[in-house]
Amino acid sequence: MEIGIVGLPNVGKSTVFNALTAGGAAASNYPFTTIEPNVGVVNVPDPRLDRLTELFKPKKTTPAFCRFVDIAGLIKGAARGEGLGNAFLANIREVDAILHMVRLFQDEDVVHTLGNMDPKRDIEVIETELMLADLESITKQIDKVSAKARSGDRTSQDTLTFFTTLRNGLEAGTPVRELGLDPDRLRHVSLLTSKPVLYVGNTDENPDQDVVTEFQTFARARGSESVVICGKLESDMAELSAQDRELFMADLGMQQSGLEKVIVAAYQTLGLCSYFTGGPKEVRAWTIPVGTKAPQAAGVIHSDFEKGFIKADVYRFTDIDRYNSEQALREQGLIRSEGREYVMRDGDVCHFKFNV
Repeated sequence: MEIGIVGLPNVGKSTVFNALTAGGAAASNYPFTTIEPNVGVVNVPDPRLDRLTELFKPKKTTPAFCRFVDIAGLIKGAARGEGLGNAFLANIREVDAILHMVRLFQDEDVVHTLGNMDPKRDIEVIETELMLADLESITKQIDKVSAKARSGDRTSQDTLTFFTTLRNGLEAGTPVRELGLDPDRLRHVSLLTSKPVLYVGNTDENPDQDVVTEFQTFARARGSESVVICGKLESDMAELSAQDRELFMADLGMQQSGLEKVIVAAYQTLGLCSYFTGGPKEVRAWTIPVGTKAPQAAGVIHSDFEKGFIKADVYRFTDIDRYNSEQALREQGLIRSEGREYVMRDGDVCHFKFNV
């Protein structure tokens, strides 16, 4: 799964990407510093994995992960090819969700391409460009299917009705994800504004609370989650050793870094959750979409597990955290045997049985 980090130039995208991934992407106060997208793989922080490692004492521990893609800054007119618009739009089509970075800080030394800080306007500029690009795409698809629809082909007529609904919504200024249409059907159309969005506000070390509140309210009104971080502080923390970072966070009274909040929120924005497997060889977090059934969850480990699925022995992380061993869970009757229709839950710990 890939999450594209987007925003106007000079909002702190590359700074935050560097902190997330230690990827060393260029970061400066010049527009279009990022030209080619940078890609980094980021572990999803999960204290449950640490606890399972403590209990199982495996040879290795493997966390869940997300891929982040730092994409060139978008400017007004990108849908018409302004700036690096065409490259931007091509890159963003490939990601599964969007992390929309928004500038919440004032800094005369860092150029704002629109002249001044205005989070609501900045969000709307990018949303408008993405909707214009989607409108152009869906109009072309309507042109392609119209002739067959006029000939009486029912499938084409249904497709035309669906595309027309999309076009009408976009022309009214509504992103596709807010139209309430079938997500499975939208997946085949590949529109930019159908992707889920996480808004991340980048502040300085002394944020204006009124600006922060307005940003959070605006994101919530769009049906999206938001996280507020200080990109510069997170970047500085990322350069510290794990021990020094822990001490630094303790001094600031931070339970969780801003970047950890971003990673977890991005993971949730994708509609993902984790289940675990554990034993002496490895403790591992596996990523699945919310609502996945047991055979398909087993298939994430290996396709043969799904094909030959018999059952899953399942227990909750909270139970092993309390009782400290699988043997104790058996004695308490807390390990269940689940079949093909079982819907996995975040925090399940599983042993799959299957035919080879």
